[in-house]
Amino acid sequence: MAEVFELAISVKPEDIDELGHVNNVSYVRWVQDVAVAHWRSAAPAEDQARLLWVVVRHEIDYKQAAFLGDEILARTWVGGATRITFERHTELVRSSDRSLLAKARTLWCPIDARSGKPTAVSQEVRARFSVPSEA
Repeated sequence: MAEVFELAISVKPEDIDELGHVNNVSYVRWVQDVAVAHWRSAAPAEDQARLLWVVVRHEIDYKQAAFLGDEILARTWVGGATRITFERHTELVRSSDRSLLAKARTLWCPIDARSGKPTAVSQEVRARFSVPSEA
């Protein structure tokens, strides 16, 4: 398995919906937040300046509710890649009891910051942000 990157998240009042628990939109935002934090912590500055990333697919399984005051641990790691899609896995876990709240599989596409079009990435980015396929 690829190296896991972690980000601590506190549930805030704006994350809570009319049912009294975290709204699904907050989970999606956290999936994006941990991916962006991982990119910024691990990618060389020149690649960060040259590349932007857009989500082309989210798959999320919601397992348990989170509530105001919960501390969440967002865990993410990279998966396989094609020419212009990069897979990322994320788990959102309640810190107090380690309960899995949600898990996601997201496909990201690298975009050239100047042209706004999908682009190939350097070998360094490919090596750092994907794992070899098992084919």
